[in-house]
Amino acid sequence: MATDYDAPRKTEDDSESIEALKERVPDKMSGSVDVEDSDNPSGFELPGADLSDVDLDVVVLPPQEDEFTCVECFLVKHRTQIDHQTSIGAICTECAA
Repeated sequence: MATDYDAPRKTEDDSESIEALKERVPDKMSGSVDVEDSDNPSGFELPGADLSDVDLDVVVLPPQEDEFTCVECFLVKHRTQIDHQTSIGAICTECAA
């Protein structure tokens, strides 16, 4: 039997009115607005803020065998992106273009 998926579906749950749903679910957040989160969320730093007292934990990996550092853009890339070698080092395909 073919099913018409565009036809509206009616179930017993749909017969409940909006007022009945509102009565069943308590409205705890109706009168309270969190102004602090909307104006300046916590953890948001403004440009130029002093971050000298912040400690960052960064794991630095040593250079891998299949990587190189482009001598023009100084990005670490995979060896398949080497365009050519110069006397000072390898150049990637993006910088060679």
